[in-house]
Amino acid sequence: MGREFNRRVSQLKSQPLLIRLLWRALSIPDAGPEISDRIVAFDAQTFQRQPVSKEAVVNEFLLLENRTAAEIARSLPEKSEGMLDPEAMDRLLIKVHCEMQRLSEEFQHGQRVAEVLDSLLQSLRDNHVRPPLRIVDIGCGTGFVIRWLTRHKSLGEDVELLGADYHPALIEEAARLAAAENLSCRFVVGNAFRLAQPATIYISTGILHHFRGPDLIDLFSQHNRESTCAFLHFDFHSSSLSPFGSWLFHKVRMREPLAIHDGVLSAVRAHTPQKLLSAARSGAPEFVSAIYGTRLWRLPIPRAFHSLVGVRPPYRSDFLSRMGRKVNVLGVIE
Repeated sequence: MGREFNRRVSQLKSQPLLIRLLWRALSIPDAGPEISDRIVAFDAQTFQRQPVSKEAVVNEFLLLENRTAAEIARSLPEKSEGMLDPEAMDRLLIKVHCEMQRLSEEFQHGQRVAEVLDSLLQSLRDNHVRPPLRIVDIGCGTGFVIRWLTRHKSLGEDVELLGADYHPALIEEAARLAAAENLSCRFVVGNAFRLAQPATIYISTGILHHFRGPDLIDLFSQHNRESTCAFLHFDFHSSSLSPFGSWLFHKVRMREPLAIHDGVLSAVRAHTPQKLLSAARSGAPEFVSAIYGTRLWRLPIPRAFHSLVGVRPPYRSDFLSRMGRKVNVLGVIE
């Protein structure tokens, strides 16, 4: 908060808010990747870093008529021969994830994840699922959720917490932060679905909108593992208000232009609950899927994030029983 927060609020107040929101809504592209999707690249099999052409990134965004993204990409530092500086990109992404963590803390995201996970875990224990109950965070970034869950020790001693991401710099930062807090969670560079020990529950935050079309269905199909009992994915709740709300919060709280751009575009690209449910049921038909957290308390106000929960049929009734009144408060789409 402090001076920076007050300064940015003052800037917003200098122009009529409705006009600014409408202008911004018209300026947001409704398709195409986020900048962070293009400034780093890894081989999907070996996870080796691949060079990224700055000109190619700029030209892609120009072709998509996303001039804001093109200008941000044009300002990024080069290493040699027109390639983006990989070390500078790592530092930038760590900084962006730091800003994302600040928003997650303000929205009490760790607590929201823990509340649903606790009900899922209790239902598995009730049905004698053997420990350890392993929770794997897909695309964990700098590991905020895993670190929060470990720090608050709310899930039980029979739970293992692990974060996985393709990006070595983000995983290194997650491990550094965990070590600084003396936390027992682990972080690994790799594909969360190719670990030697599969997850009992897969979780994620803000990754679903990165997957489009068949890739989204394929993501869910990888949950079909014998030892996997449930999944819990949080992402932006697609609504007419979400681009406005996302722009406002990111403009006030973020400092990096990339973070502001990608945060707003994430809300614009968010899948509708119906599309998420259709993809989950197509890709992971062995699970019963539903959307939780569609509204704020009992009011007709959409939440910024909702959660897609998939549970194997034997555990569903116990899960709903453990959720209790929370189901009615959160709002559910089945």
